[in-house]
Amino acid sequence: MNKPIRTISIFCLFLFVALMLNATYLQFWKADELNEDARNRRVIEASYSRERGAILVGREPVAESVPSEDRFEFQRVYPEPFRYAPVTGYFSFFSQTGVERSENEVLSGEDPRLFVTKLVDLLTNKANKGGSVQLTLDPEAQTAAYDGLNALPGNVEGSVVALDPGTGKILAMVSLPTYDPNRLASHDLEEVSRTYDRLLADESEPLLNRGIQKTLPPGSTFKLVTAAAAIESGGYTADDLVPGGATYQLPQTSGESGVIDNEGRDCGSGRIPFEQAMENSCNTTFAALAVEVGAEAMAKQAEAFGFNSVYLEDLSPQAKSDFPAEMNPPQTGQAGIGQFEVRSTPLQMAMVAAGIANNGVVMRPYVVDEVQSAEYDVLEKTEGSELSQAVSSATAADLTQLLVATVDSGTASPAAIDGVSVAGKTGTAQSGQDDVPPYAWFVSFAPAEDPEVAVAVMIESADIPRGEIAGGQLGGPIAKAVMEAIIDD
Repeated sequence: MNKPIRTISIFCLFLFVALMLNATYLQFWKADELNEDARNRRVIEASYSRERGAILVGREPVAESVPSEDRFEFQRVYPEPFRYAPVTGYFSFFSQTGVERSENEVLSGEDPRLFVTKLVDLLTNKANKGGSVQLTLDPEAQTAAYDGLNALPGNVEGSVVALDPGTGKILAMVSLPTYDPNRLASHDLEEVSRTYDRLLADESEPLLNRGIQKTLPPGSTFKLVTAAAAIESGGYTADDLVPGGATYQLPQTSGESGVIDNEGRDCGSGRIPFEQAMENSCNTTFAALAVEVGAEAMAKQAEAFGFNSVYLEDLSPQAKSDFPAEMNPPQTGQAGIGQFEVRSTPLQMAMVAAGIANNGVVMRPYVVDEVQSAEYDVLEKTEGSELSQAVSSATAADLTQLLVATVDSGTASPAAIDGVSVAGKTGTAQSGQDDVPPYAWFVSFAPAEDPEVAVAVMIESADIPRGEIAGGQLGGPIAKAVMEAIIDD
């Protein structure tokens, strides 16, 4: 063999080896990364054409795939789009959100728990089907929450979250404004892009799940945390006297800027019964208690309920509810009434109420109850797990006593249910902006002696005169309807 031929042979051999190495690298080392790459249209089209599993609430699908007569074979549909969109999210050619995203491996059929199903489909030459996901949502509670929030006047922005205190199951999660995921799941990809761009540009943020992604000052509903810190300190019980009075001067301040008042509520003078302070939501009381307990103890108590952490594992993204790490005494007083830099999601405030209802134990919230095969056989069922012991059972009992009195004789009376003992607390939080009205909050649980449901209502905006915005009047009836839906089930 002459030299030129030998050179060409060696070069061809080198190319062949390089080709084999590259093929091996792509098929074994890079395969997963390439499959998950958003730019891989082959994988996207294959996934989009597959019969995706259903998302179920009760026995009814709130998301399912039906046969399609176009090149994608199956169309994703949402039978009750606006009511469930914040939880289900959407499945489109371009992206996924909500449960469609968090449970994508199950719904697409790629989850290892569906290996037997995939193997049977392969051997019988059937198209691979995705598994189903059963949600924890209660359809009647979800409807009560949606209808109640939607009945408020104007373009409502707000959320309702309900929990089972003993397990952490999310029984309702509603967010307004909402959107139609069918428009984003359409096979008309140009229309999908236009719809998405329009929703993304909407200042009311309809794509946002306010239940877990929006944090606002919780106002007086945060007084539950302040009361918990005060009782846990050993200085108070529900039957003790606490600081009262028409005004309270924050420490290290002078003049009107450092004065906390009660806006005309009956908060006595000197020291008053704890029940009276809670019934009337006395700002002076809870600002003074927060200063007395101190910033460190307040932060510890807030974090025991879940502030400053992420705990929702099967629905994302979740915004952290914030409690400041460092505060001076004036800031601590403001934080004690849910202002300063305190921020909370509705889910977090529902967890505060649920923790008190559950003898001081906060359960980890979850929305996926079961993972099922395509034939609805249960592959895995979520078991409730303890997140924290926020307060002692004795403190929880004291707080329940105060909150029942607040419904029976105080500002939370709109949530009262005939024949049922209800615990509740109102909240109206200042936005800090002159052109933005206050936020209305309400938290509650029932029956108080054996709780089945804890609820948080947050109303960010509605067509209501500024002077008529109050957590009890707006949020109380909604919370009542949700609680009745669960209790009467």
